[in-house]
Amino acid sequence: MTRIVQIVPFIGPGTGVAGVAWHLQQELQALGATVEVFTFQSARRGRSTPRSSRNTILARIRGGWRMIWFSTVGTRCAKQYLAERPDAISICHNNVVAGDVYVNHGLLLASMRARGRSWWGIYRNPVHDFIYLRDRIRYRGRTHRVAVCLSEGEADDLRATYGPIGPRIEVIPNGVDLDRFRPPTPEERAAARSELGLGPDQRVGVFVGHEFSRKGLSFAIRGLAYGPSALLMVIGGNDEIIAEAHAEAIEHGVGDRVLFLGVRKDLPHHLAACDFFVFPSAYEANALVVLEALASGLPVIATPVGFAPEIVRDGENGYLVERDPVAVGARMEELATLDDESFAALRRGARASAEAYGWREVARRYLELAERLEAERSGAGTDAASADRTTG
Repeated sequence: MTRIVQIVPFIGPGTGVAGVAWHLQQELQALGATVEVFTFQSARRGRSTPRSSRNTILARIRGGWRMIWFSTVGTRCAKQYLAERPDAISICHNNVVAGDVYVNHGLLLASMRARGRSWWGIYRNPVHDFIYLRDRIRYRGRTHRVAVCLSEGEADDLRATYGPIGPRIEVIPNGVDLDRFRPPTPEERAAARSELGLGPDQRVGVFVGHEFSRKGLSFAIRGLAYGPSALLMVIGGNDEIIAEAHAEAIEHGVGDRVLFLGVRKDLPHHLAACDFFVFPSAYEANALVVLEALASGLPVIATPVGFAPEIVRDGENGYLVERDPVAVGARMEELATLDDESFAALRRGARASAEAYGWREVARRYLELAERLEAERSGAGTDAASADRTTG
């Protein structure tokens, strides 16, 4: 039986890195593996974690402190933890510089360059300097045996950012909960739309994300001027950036066609009210939400970043577009005015394209990787023992 240790700052059902690790844990266990988890809390040995703050500045300071602490002290603690489990294959998801496998959930430098930041704009922040140096050690050295990238594009970004990579690169995309994210029944759709005051014939696009700037909400809002038949629902953000986005919508004369919902935990319920997904992001390592939208039967309008160019096919399950309001708006208008039969075919294509990426199948690929690493380790041990006998 394969023994796996996941190293991750936090783990739990939901979104982001914590959710990825949680889904992998559930499915790896279902496949017969033994799975343990080493977290920020494990490294602190049960001491309480500082509470999160509603103050944005304090939250950033605490988040930066946790990241640096888990990258340094947490690395030492994780190595001790793994030394006590020499038979385990370890999968590290963030911060800690230890583990057989490192899952690259994103590259800060690639993300900032994609948004047009200058080198000075990047490196004047000491936290950015720390991350660059930490990850240069991670990627140029031999700490990890394998670096998992979540898309082919991210593998290219990794090489472009750090040059020759020490660990070998394998691409395993993220998965999606195909039971939770699914096309709604007519009753579910009607109920979700009724709650939001949407008419049965209105075509509604949806944007989901907390970083409005990087994920391109502005292009979707301005795109409404070129997609006069569409409405836009926005899920995510905080009071400050929602106010800024609302002001932009009013400035461009589309304020009455944008519905800001803020953070919503029951994402499938709200996706059930929508007709297509809009995501003109500048940078993504994978973007779980693209898979979640497709699995929910929503055609996707997305820029060719992250996993989108590997799964979105023009006219089959959505469209790839430039990060330009005219291009985004034109596709929004096309979907908003498409006849019902053609639109239903797009929705079926969206769901079908996501079905190969259930978490069970993704976990199977991680388990196969772990088993190969086990075999390589055993083979290396056998070769070393044989060499010792020959020398003797």
